[in-house]
Amino acid sequence: MLNDRQYLRDTPTSWRWSTSVVLIIANAVVYLLILIANQSRQPFVMDFIERLALDSRALARGHVWQLLTFQFLHAGTLHLLLNCAMLYMFGRPLEMAMSRSAFLNLYFGSGVCGGLVQAVGAWLLPHQFGVGPVVGASAGVFGLIAAFAWLNRETSVTMLLGFIIPVSIKAKYLLLAEVVLAVLGLLSGDSGIAHGSHLGGMAFGVAYANYIVLGNLLQFFRTRTRRTIRPPELIRTRASRGKRDFGSSGSDDKDLPPEEFISREVDPILDKISQHGIQSLTERERRILEMARSKMNRR
Repeated sequence: MLNDRQYLRDTPTSWRWSTSVVLIIANAVVYLLILIANQSRQPFVMDFIERLALDSRALARGHVWQLLTFQFLHAGTLHLLLNCAMLYMFGRPLEMAMSRSAFLNLYFGSGVCGGLVQAVGAWLLPHQFGVGPVVGASAGVFGLIAAFAWLNRETSVTMLLGFIIPVSIKAKYLLLAEVVLAVLGLLSGDSGIAHGSHLGGMAFGVAYANYIVLGNLLQFFRTRTRRTIRPPELIRTRASRGKRDFGSSGSDDKDLPPEEFISREVDPILDKISQHGIQSLTERERRILEMARSKMNRR
């Protein structure tokens, strides 16, 4: 999981609400407010609510706020519950691994990207994408699922098939299945489901996880390892329960010059992340990054 990635988190200074829970509450509150407003049957109220959903024709006329507002609307209670459940399931481990701003950028960025893909698709291929208004947090949620799967490709995820039968699959196969289902949904014609927004959200989620989350991780270490270190300074290896954290040869208390430590221990790990993703790291390699980060931050 991602909750052990200290170098991607904000330093906690006080207790705060979970971002995923706040988003779930916001979706629920908006849903209740819409239900209450619909009871009034007032024309101006109904017209206002309609302007909040994502309509490709209205978007072409400049109603850009719909790219954000449609993410808080839902077509029914089941629609709301499904999105909130997925938001909590995949949002919690992600938000524990990154800053609140990064998590919100991922969530809303996926929603906006999904909305744009859906709208453009409706303009170009209305039979496949549909032309009706689109509502729901699905695009943002699918972005979270995609980001989680990309960062934890080999992690097993247990899902309820038909909400009854538990099935465990690797996260990378979950992502593949979501993409295939969305593509098949588009090919089958207007199904009433905004598959285009799902694809757009997943594309943004993968891109954000790969270039922002992993990119920030690599930049964190590489910008600090390039700093000029005074020759007299040494990074001392430490023993833990009789085993060394770094190195594979020599004495337990062997001192390494910083440049040699970086080239021997940190650089290979960064190259491994670039090629195979963060989930490929072993426990020993994760400890090396954690201890290296701590030493760098103390300078």
